[in-house]
Amino acid sequence: MKRRDAFTLSAAMGMAAALPRFAIGQPASSRVLRFVPQSNLGSLDPIWTTANVTRNHAFMIYDTLYGLDEQFRPQPQMAEGHTVEDDGKLWTITLRSGLKFHDGEPVRALDCVASIDRWMKRSPSGQALAAALEEMTAADDRRIRFRLKRPFPRLVQSLAAATNPIAFIMPERVARTDPFKQITENIGSGPFRFKADEYNSGSRVVYERNPDYSPTPVAAKGLTAGPKQVFFDRVEWNIISDAATSAAALQSGEIDWFEQPPPEIQMLFARDRNISVTGMDPLPMPALMRLNHLHPPFNNKKLRQALLPAINQGDFMASVVGDNPDHFVTNVGVFTPGTPLASQAGLEPLMGERSIDRAKALMKEAGYTDQPMRLIGPTDILAPAAITQVGADLCRRLGFNMDLVITDWGTVVQRRASREPLEKGGWSAFLTSFSSFDWVDPAAHAALRANGAGAWPGWPEVPRIEELRMQWFDAPDLASQKAIAEQIQRVAIEEVLFIPVGAYRSITALRSNLRDRVPGFAIFWNMRRV
Repeated sequence: MKRRDAFTLSAAMGMAAALPRFAIGQPASSRVLRFVPQSNLGSLDPIWTTANVTRNHAFMIYDTLYGLDEQFRPQPQMAEGHTVEDDGKLWTITLRSGLKFHDGEPVRALDCVASIDRWMKRSPSGQALAAALEEMTAADDRRIRFRLKRPFPRLVQSLAAATNPIAFIMPERVARTDPFKQITENIGSGPFRFKADEYNSGSRVVYERNPDYSPTPVAAKGLTAGPKQVFFDRVEWNIISDAATSAAALQSGEIDWFEQPPPEIQMLFARDRNISVTGMDPLPMPALMRLNHLHPPFNNKKLRQALLPAINQGDFMASVVGDNPDHFVTNVGVFTPGTPLASQAGLEPLMGERSIDRAKALMKEAGYTDQPMRLIGPTDILAPAAITQVGADLCRRLGFNMDLVITDWGTVVQRRASREPLEKGGWSAFLTSFSSFDWVDPAAHAALRANGAGAWPGWPEVPRIEELRMQWFDAPDLASQKAIAEQIQRVAIEEVLFIPVGAYRSITALRSNLRDRVPGFAIFWNMRRV
């Protein structure tokens, strides 16, 4: 199957030229940055959802105790440092002095304890920390104390992880919110303040520079580490679902940054010296099809397995970035290609000749007899929208009795959290993509959790995966970690925790007068206009 072009290059150019000048009401100051995000910001709670747009929002307004440098090593952010005693079973993290929330209140150890406690209930790496934790307390206003049942060497690495959900620090009153309910107040201590009075879901999100922000003195740099310096007084996210409209706005200079232009628009921008087209993430971004293990039809393991011979990762990836094989990776497993744990162990069902007929035969053997299934997906976010259409076409060709529900991304994020059966509005499958660092290892890989009700939407329950995961945490060296990761991948593919559908190289576009963008995702500190 060839990729489905939304429109050809010539059509895109014609649409951009024909559109009226796109005007966004805004100050004319050069210290305002205007941005079109990948999708609408439907949820403001980075613990409740793993949506990347919410993660990007959260990094604007919250800070973390530790950040990751360009080598993915943890570096102090809000923390001054830490000590480890009692053979690795007593950790004490000390906060830097003078940290303040946006409402003027000081950041206290109690705020951190409440925030970490909420994060641990939803984060894969946080859940592993919780299993090793005997007690977490505030020793005083600046010291957080972790008393462990057994050593947990990755404690700081877990707190530094940029993988959703992230250990953002919130005021205690906010962090006491049930982690399975969304917060109603967005106050952090990060480099920007959220302008709740200007927030309009589906239209605009506004942030202002936090004049009281205290950058870390640690001279690290990279993904989320080092001093977060802000060179814009105001950042406006303008929600524009039409790519041609966003393209026209970027060309005219009425926006500064278009997060996810489709391939045809990238080709258009390549001819404009005022626009820089560059990689968003240094590593490829993996994607998956997630099946609901709770309800028919995919609570049937054999039916999940029946899909594998029909999966052509190249078809899925070409729908996102075009037919050029340099722009995507196939034969992808459950870890990010190009990282130490990536391998092809157990990937035989996803490799070699692809066959719809073979998949149909396996579906029949699994007992599929036209039971309904529901595929949900978005219209307004590039990669998930494109791969959902490929998935829908595949399900039709396989003969599924499919109900295709296409809405905006915010609605998909809300709906996929439902554990209800189909007759009560539930779902059977969805497709989405992740940042490269989300799949680097089992520690924070949300889609690799197999702990039933505690898992990411889809809720697989596979005790063997959980056993291997805990063994990985205790592995003494990289060779041992690789061996365990291969076992994890074999079991994950056998049980079909999810179906990897490839990885692609994400491209972003911004005005050429912007400099020093931090690569990885939509990061707004350190960027400046020249």
